[in-house]
Amino acid sequence: MSAYQVTQGQTFPLGPSIHPDGINFAVVSEDASQLYLCLFDEHDQELECIPFIAKHRGIWQMLVLGLKAGQRYGIRAEGPFEPEKQLVFNPAKLLIDPYAKALTDKLVWHPDQVAITEQGVIQAQDSAHCVPKCLAIEPKVQTTRPARVNVASHERSLYELHVKGFTQQLDIDEQHKGKYLGVISRPAIAHLQSLNITTIQLMPCFTFMTERHLHQLGLNNYWGYNPINFFTPEPSYAQNDAVVEFQAMIDGLREAGFEVILDVVYNHTAESELDQSCVSFRGLDNGRYYRHHAGQYLNYTGCGNCFDTFNPASIRLICDSMRYWVDVMGVDGFRFDLGVDLGRTDHDFSANAPLLQAILQDPILSQTCLVMEPWDIGPNGYQVGQFPKGFLECNDKYRDSVKRFWHGDSGMIAEFATRLLGSRDCFHKGHKSALNSVNYITYHDGFTLEDLVSYEARHNLANMEDNRDGHGDNISQNFGIEGDTQDPEILALRLNQKICFLATLLLSQGTPHLLGGDELSHSQQGNNNAYCQDNDITWLNWSKASQSQILKDTISQLMALRKAYPILAEVHLEDDALFQHLPADQVTWLNENSDTMSHEDWHTPDRHFIALLLTTANLSSRLWLIFYNQATPINLPFPSLSDQDQEVKAEVLFQSPNVQLTDKHVTCSGASVALVRL
Repeated sequence: MSAYQVTQGQTFPLGPSIHPDGINFAVVSEDASQLYLCLFDEHDQELECIPFIAKHRGIWQMLVLGLKAGQRYGIRAEGPFEPEKQLVFNPAKLLIDPYAKALTDKLVWHPDQVAITEQGVIQAQDSAHCVPKCLAIEPKVQTTRPARVNVASHERSLYELHVKGFTQQLDIDEQHKGKYLGVISRPAIAHLQSLNITTIQLMPCFTFMTERHLHQLGLNNYWGYNPINFFTPEPSYAQNDAVVEFQAMIDGLREAGFEVILDVVYNHTAESELDQSCVSFRGLDNGRYYRHHAGQYLNYTGCGNCFDTFNPASIRLICDSMRYWVDVMGVDGFRFDLGVDLGRTDHDFSANAPLLQAILQDPILSQTCLVMEPWDIGPNGYQVGQFPKGFLECNDKYRDSVKRFWHGDSGMIAEFATRLLGSRDCFHKGHKSALNSVNYITYHDGFTLEDLVSYEARHNLANMEDNRDGHGDNISQNFGIEGDTQDPEILALRLNQKICFLATLLLSQGTPHLLGGDELSHSQQGNNNAYCQDNDITWLNWSKASQSQILKDTISQLMALRKAYPILAEVHLEDDALFQHLPADQVTWLNENSDTMSHEDWHTPDRHFIALLLTTANLSSRLWLIFYNQATPINLPFPSLSDQDQEVKAEVLFQSPNVQLTDKHVTCSGASVALVRL
């Protein structure tokens, strides 16, 4: 007989909620025949299992009198064990409440977490000893927090940051290295502010687990794209209290003037394949939380399972999670990993999928910054430009086209021009702004900027997959030596190339994305898939960056120019219905004689030069952008301005090292980028 008195309690809110006389628990499990609340003491000894006494519309509920905030608990579920029907209930497995807000420890893979063997037989070993316990807490919205930072869409610039990698080797107090609080240390904030960026994009901070195969190899999941709970912050990034310290990090970033968005993984979980961990969703409602067909998991993510974002309970869970991270934890938006899964209905993608529409109609979520990774590996998994208007989208076409131009590939001019002006083949005029295109050269997956100019091939042996993992076509170059070198001539060429990449990115129409560490010339030693390298390969080296001041100044200068000249981020054209009530700007494409590009100019295969003139509607600014990538020097005459009789005067606002300005022309030699005000 239970030592605790229970009453029916309430169906909502889901998860634990603290009452004056006890704690209410509400847990979704439509197919279970019985759920149990398991209580643990401070030593993680199981005190008792209390059966839930009420179920309404698939939600089990009860109020346990006498419990206090901070109580440790877990869930067990009874029900049919029929794997062929996706029913794998196993009461021997302790389960994490999907709505838990904190855990006692980090989840580590253990064979006793398995609920079903490879042969399809139930595994009866109790798992309580290897599953962290939920903490019954109910964090509240704080009214005394610093105000949110409102960023204008045309000024937004994203900076991708890994909490541990950014701070692990920073010169700060030892207890803050690799932690949430390290991100808001004085040196960290000073560095971020020096870049003149607006928005910090945090890599995943949901509590996550290292996959079984990595665990067996002695490697760790470093990136964090393997979550086990959508509410709980990763405990390894905290000194003591992950919830409090994550909130403190957000507050510190707000005070420093930054918007903060969180990279979130709602497309799969760390439970992986059916015969691996059963620690939460699988044990509660396997057939409803995960996509399956003909008795098999659908694996559109490449991670062993695929979260069923067409299921109403999953839609509610994801939206509740997002509101929690906005309202309680304080973030300003989200970047969605493998976002096509969020837009799948039964199987195929639809821009009208219920989860996407639920997010966009929500009065809170619809006002946040929403960035989609617009692909997964399932059928019709590439959907760049196809998401609803409320989402920005990562644009890999921009990445590859810009790389190929600076790589020296032939026939790239028309494609390169399309990317410079907002990828209107994907984000069509009259339908979406160019700002919907999140432009990037480098991301956490792939080469860093330093490695992009230092390696011609991937070097991923440290991942223990015989160098088979990671992208094989990196569109990179090493300028004569593979990897690290002290040759001053090669170092100068590499630095110039990095400046050209950064200048192209920050002078393109759209929303720019920077990879944290590129400004420090951070190298991953040629590893372009460093997801399992929790070491010097991925931790930013703050003492080694000999070129860092030049790159930091380049980024800061270009960011300031984007803010001073909004036309660099978004041009308002006469034939774009989005801007029909605004005066029209003008874009003129120019050849090497500063004449309007001809049909022959556009279709010359060996052309490696393009320029454009951006003219604001009120003629207050005429900006001449030059992109040149040929060994032979060239003198580019100033474009004529038909509405002016006086001699054209020019002011260089930005120039790469290979650019010079005279009274009559601009001289470019080698890879060159220039921004000139006429």
